[in-house]
Amino acid sequence: MKHLLTILLSGLAILSGCSGAKKAETAAAPADSLVHADWSRNAVIYEVNTRQYTDSGTFRAFGQHLTRLKDLGVDILWFMPIHPISELNRKGELGSYYAVRDYRAVNPEFGTFDDFKAVVDSAHALGMKVIIDWVPNHTGCDNAWVTEHPEYYKLNDEGQMFGPFDWTDVYELDYSKPETRRVMTDAMKFWITEAGIDGFRCDVAGRVPVDYWNEARRELNAAAGDRSIFMLAEATEPELVEYAFDAVYNWPMKDLFSEIAATAGQYSFVKEGEQPRTFPVKHAAAIDSLLAVQAEQYPADAYLMNMTSNHDLNSWEGTEFERLGNLAPAFAVLSYTLPGIPLIYTGQETGLDRALEFFVKDTPPQWEPRSASFEFYKTLNNLRHNRRELASGTAGGALNRVATASDDVIAFTRSDADGNTTFVAANLGNAPVALLPEGSTFTIPADAVDIFTGAAAVLPAELVPGQYAVFTYSAR
Repeated sequence: MKHLLTILLSGLAILSGCSGAKKAETAAAPADSLVHADWSRNAVIYEVNTRQYTDSGTFRAFGQHLTRLKDLGVDILWFMPIHPISELNRKGELGSYYAVRDYRAVNPEFGTFDDFKAVVDSAHALGMKVIIDWVPNHTGCDNAWVTEHPEYYKLNDEGQMFGPFDWTDVYELDYSKPETRRVMTDAMKFWITEAGIDGFRCDVAGRVPVDYWNEARRELNAAAGDRSIFMLAEATEPELVEYAFDAVYNWPMKDLFSEIAATAGQYSFVKEGEQPRTFPVKHAAAIDSLLAVQAEQYPADAYLMNMTSNHDLNSWEGTEFERLGNLAPAFAVLSYTLPGIPLIYTGQETGLDRALEFFVKDTPPQWEPRSASFEFYKTLNNLRHNRRELASGTAGGALNRVATASDDVIAFTRSDADGNTTFVAANLGNAPVALLPEGSTFTIPADAVDIFTGAAAVLPAELVPGQYAVFTYSAR
C-alpha cells in the first residue's frame, strides 16, 4: 500500500512496535504471482457464526437471512468452521469449532453437506461469495488422522502429540512432512470443487510455513478453474500476502483503536478474575504513524482487514462497546475508509452489545425489526461499493491527511485518478474540539454530500467526542 499513502507526518514517531508483523525470510515464490479478483476490490466481508445465528443454529435457518444480508450490502460470507467437532478433550458442551474431527464433512449440528451446498448456491445466485474457516495448524484430538496417520503430527520430547498454547483439545500438525501438506491441500480442494466455495479464512495461518501456502494457493487456483478465489489469513506477516493470501488481519490497527479508546476513557472491558488492562497513551494522530509503518512493510497491493469486532474479540476481549465505548461508530467508519477491506461480525448490524457464547448454544441476535445499526452499516457498505477511491489495494485512492486542530481528531481525503473524493473526519478524544486549526484554508466543494443524511455537506466547526463526518464529492 506504499503508494496509497501520501501522509503528512510532522514530528510523529514511527510506531514499529504497533504493527505486530514479523519480517521473515521470504520463501521461494510460486511460478504465478497473486492477482486479486476484481470482485474483491470493493467487497465487504461478513463473518457468520452459524451456531448462534438462529434458534436452531442450522444452515437451512441461516439461509432465510441471505436476502437481508444482500440488502445490507454484504459481498463475502465467511462461515466459521463448518466441520464436525472432536469429542475427545472437548471444551464445554458443544466444543470449539476449531477442533476439527473431519475436514471433508459437515458438523451435523448445522445440517448436511447438501444443506450447506444449498446455502452456497443461494448466496451465489444473489451475487455473494462464500469462504469457509479452515483450521490447518492442528486437528481435534479424535480426528481419524491421529490413529490412521500419526506421522502427520508433531511430537513433544516425550513422543506425544500436543496442542499449541493452552489449546488442550487439539494436536498440532507437522508441515515438514510432504504427506501432511498433500492431504491438507487435497481437503481444501474438495470444498472448492464439490461445494463450490470461493476461498478460505485460514486460522493461525502464521504458524504454517509460508512456502506451503504459496504452493497451496497455486493448486487452489487451478482447482477453481475459471473462478477466482479469495484467501484471508488470520495473521499479520507481510510475506503471506506476497503470493498466497489476498488479505491478512489488521490486528495492529485493532490494538491501536483500543489504545485510543482507553486514552479517551472509553475502554471498560475487564476479564473475569483479572485486573483492568493498562494501555499506552495514544491519540488519533498515532494512526498516521501506523499507516506509514504498514506502507513500508506490506506489498503495495496487499489487503489488510480492518475490524471493530470478530468472533475472538466478541467472545474473549469484549464487545465493540466495551472496548471502544462511544467511539465505536467512529472507529467503524474508519475501518471502511482507511486503506484495507472491512469486516462485519454476526450481530454488529443489530447493535449487539453482548458477547456470544463460544462452547454452548446462545440466544441469537434480534434481527428484526431492523435497527439504526442496520442502516448505519448499509450506508457504509453502499459507500464502499460506489466509491472507487475506497477500493482495496492499488485500485484505491491515495490517502491525504488534512491538518486538524487537535491530535484527537483524524481527518483525511481519498481521491481516485479522476478526482472523485471521500472526506472523513472523526473526534476520537474525550472533549469537544475544533476540526480545523485556526487559519486553515481547507474547504470542500459545493457539490459535497453527507453520506449519512444525503444533504449538502457542511464542514463542522467543532466535533464532539465520537462525532464523525463522511462527505463525497466529484473532481473540483
